[in-house]
Amino acid sequence: MNEAHAVRVRTARAAGFWYLLLAVSGVLGFLVLHSQIYVTSDPERTLANLVGQEALARTRLVLELLIVLSQALAAVWFYRLFKSIREWEAWAVGVWGMANALAILISALSMAVALDVAYSSVATQADKILLIELLGRLIRHAWGVGGLFFGLWLIPMGHMVITSKAMPAWLGRVLILGGVGYVVKTFLQYAGFEHALMDSLTLPATIGEFWMIGYLLSFGIRPWPESADGRE
Repeated sequence: MNEAHAVRVRTARAAGFWYLLLAVSGVLGFLVLHSQIYVTSDPERTLANLVGQEALARTRLVLELLIVLSQALAAVWFYRLFKSIREWEAWAVGVWGMANALAILISALSMAVALDVAYSSVATQADKILLIELLGRLIRHAWGVGGLFFGLWLIPMGHMVITSKAMPAWLGRVLILGGVGYVVKTFLQYAGFEHALMDSLTLPATIGEFWMIGYLLSFGIRPWPESADGRE
């Protein structure tokens, strides 16, 4: 292994680490803890949870900040990893990943404000409930709109995996399918469509993400032919 490729492998493993942190914080924060604090369409219960389970609510907020941090750093490291393959697609991965981080940052800010509102000694109970409802909607839609950017960051990532032959081609195809699924699901959701099968649209993305994480951490990245380099 030459020095240039050794550097790429280290960069790949760093990208895999940040992606793993993103996956773990996302599962724990959004899938496990979120519904224990923020109850959809029930701001009174959410307010009671914020007051009665402060430690859990603050843990949820810390995990949200970890999601933002790890998504931003994963975007930067994927750009570093892929820029010598095709720079414009590397920029696309970096920009869309950062856009998703900013969308989730809105959610984190809303959670921080919700905690302030819950413990405010000035606002009335009725005002608190109204504000918690508004903030809960901001959190939900930050994640909803963020799905668009998350899908967009997977598509160029998958395309580079395929064209560079630096990773298994089927990994790239699964990532592209998952990215398209996120984009389609976001548009269908905001167009008012509801169906139990809509969640299956993002299943390929979940498979592709964990496959990508495992590959990066285990193998790093393959050498690629010079013809795959966007500068050639």
